[in-house]
Amino acid sequence: MSKAVTIFDTTLRDGTQGEGISLSADDKLKIAKKLDQLGVHYIEGGIPGSNSKDIEFFKRVQELGLSATVTAFGSTRRKDSIAEHDPNLKRILESGAKATSLVGKSWDFHVHTALQTTLEENLAMIYDSIAYLKREGMEVLFDAEHFFDGYKNNPEYALAVMRKAEEAGADWLVMCDTNGGTMPHEVYEIVSVLAGRVTTARLGIHTHNDCELAVANALNAVRAGAQQVQGTMNGYGERCGNANLCSIIPNLQLKLGYDVIQPEQLQQLTNTARYVGEIANVHMPVGQPFVGTAAFAHKGGIHVSAILRDSRTYEHIAPETVGNRQRVLVSELAGQSNILSKAQEMGIQFDPENEETRQVISKIKDLEHQGYQFEGADASLELLLRQANGELKELFVFESFKMLVEKSAGKPVVSEAFIKLNIDGNSLYTAAEGNGPVNALDNALRKALISYYPALKDIHLSDYKVRVLDDKDATASKVRVLIESKDATNSWSTVGVSGNVIEASWEALVDSLRYALLGHTKLEYEEVVSAAQGLVNH
Repeated sequence: MSKAVTIFDTTLRDGTQGEGISLSADDKLKIAKKLDQLGVHYIEGGIPGSNSKDIEFFKRVQELGLSATVTAFGSTRRKDSIAEHDPNLKRILESGAKATSLVGKSWDFHVHTALQTTLEENLAMIYDSIAYLKREGMEVLFDAEHFFDGYKNNPEYALAVMRKAEEAGADWLVMCDTNGGTMPHEVYEIVSVLAGRVTTARLGIHTHNDCELAVANALNAVRAGAQQVQGTMNGYGERCGNANLCSIIPNLQLKLGYDVIQPEQLQQLTNTARYVGEIANVHMPVGQPFVGTAAFAHKGGIHVSAILRDSRTYEHIAPETVGNRQRVLVSELAGQSNILSKAQEMGIQFDPENEETRQVISKIKDLEHQGYQFEGADASLELLLRQANGELKELFVFESFKMLVEKSAGKPVVSEAFIKLNIDGNSLYTAAEGNGPVNALDNALRKALISYYPALKDIHLSDYKVRVLDDKDATASKVRVLIESKDATNSWSTVGVSGNVIEASWEALVDSLRYALLGHTKLEYEEVVSAAQGLVNH
């Protein structure tokens, strides 16, 4: 048996059936290009003629010159008709795609209930459709819908369907666990029956994740003889999703020793997964295996101490293999190793024997106990570490702020902030309106600081999140505010905690601007240190 496995990506078709996912033609073309760079072998683009987006996709994708085989999806001819006259099959041929994924029924229950036809007519529908497309020069992948349910209910008929598809000339016979309810041992046993015994055709596997087993089922199918895996990036798909190619590809290649994509392409896996997530506008779970931001993140002090000696102690692969990276988290579970690792990552020198280091650890644990969370606010953490190391100067001395929120009948809410600061001995009083109190506060603070720190004009808030930490006090509960900010090239997150959402927002907001100016203040610190060293040397 060949150790090569072909990857068939159906993100642009089956993936878009997932709740909340909608891709424009431009989106599909961008993702197709990215998938091609990753090295997938087939890209299923959609159903030709079903909607304007798919029509446009198949028209424009030819211009991209992809190495992958662009595939059109469709179903067998209608019952009691002629394949050459079937509009669905004609649209497949007119799409310009070189291959088609053709779905047909393999469960006798579906033939009777969904198609409302005879078992013999269903076999004729499969044979006629495949034979017609083959005569027209297309590569045909036959997707046997509900194959595993069909086999368990009537194995003779399910196998007859596969033989009929092979007889018609199908290039691939793809076994579909359409309802996602088959167990891994069942998949292995059933695929083993087909592989090399019932058919000599190349076999594929298409699994759904309704029992959280899509990846396991796909891997078992390959072990039993399947040579192609169909799935989606990040596991997008109807109901609970499809088999996640972000897990399948590295498991096949790194764990089971199959040839799937080139090693340098595998290093693009994390970037591709996150790119597709951005285009689809779907938040990726941080704990997603291999490609999630937490996939190689370490929090416990004992773990961090070990990985600093050898990352293999708590990492099953080198994260760089799949384009990810190791992260050390700092929290109430942090030990000295966490702080030293994080400081080293940020270019901060901490002496592990220094009392200062122990004090920083103690302070972080106390802040986390109060509700701060530095895992998602690296910028606030860096400010804390640099401040403990004596690298930061204060941007300003805070004196006070006041908020005015006014709502009149029939008019929108008006928010205004008033701030008093002292910068280099100069007292400043500014006021600004905004779209809500936090925006007003942000505008007033920038208005006060901009003449002293012009770099702030290029900074803007890109995200704002509030979380109630303990709801037992209802509206008086303590809240945590996370703010994400961006400039032309970077983004960073800061955190604030208080029983008052405005105060928590203020804290995160000030940290955001302090971090934006970190390069300037750090430079001044380095200049002072350099000058002091020069005096000592003389």
